[in-house]
Amino acid sequence: MANRHQPGAGRIFKNPVLEALTKTHISIPLALFWTAGVLTLWYSIGALGISWGTAMVFFLGGIVLFTLVEYAMHRYLYHIPAQTEKRKRFQYVIHGVHHDHPRDKTRLAMPPLLSIVLALLFISLFRLVIGPNGYAFGGGFLFGYSTYLLAHYAIHIYKQPHNFLGIIWKHHNLHHFVGDDGAFGVSTPFWDYIFGTMPKEPRRKEASQVNLL
Repeated sequence: MANRHQPGAGRIFKNPVLEALTKTHISIPLALFWTAGVLTLWYSIGALGISWGTAMVFFLGGIVLFTLVEYAMHRYLYHIPAQTEKRKRFQYVIHGVHHDHPRDKTRLAMPPLLSIVLALLFISLFRLVIGPNGYAFGGGFLFGYSTYLLAHYAIHIYKQPHNFLGIIWKHHNLHHFVGDDGAFGVSTPFWDYIFGTMPKEPRRKEASQVNLL
């Protein structure tokens, strides 16, 4: 994927309605999925009678699974090899526009309509596979997603902090500004270490250009 890092916002569709549907204010999915995650956990405990301990184990399990799904989708779907014009168009619509305009605040989260559909599908799958504990597991998954959204937004909009959180800033900046064939994890670099997709450290000149030093 060629990174041109253009200022402002890119355009995906000529149709203004379709174009508007590709954008969202970050507060909408954050409020929606954090609330959904907590309410789903509460439903598991309050309505289904699952113990706090059991519910929290599954809730945390859902968070962990989300980090793996986040990594896999970013690596294998968002960066699908664009070998044909149709693939190039598909790849640009779902992710390429973000690489070209990384500071566009309106495209740092998946549009709510699509993310709600995917969330319902995941919750249904967890309920089918795990049973009643699938709700707590799904709540953790949604909570993980909303936390990822917050991290991704902060990385692109705010300066890298001088504390332990700076690790994820540096990691994602490597993906955007040094090489997009690695550093696929956003909320954590853990899976990049596990699957061997950690990029090489940038040269000092490259690092200074993206405030990594």
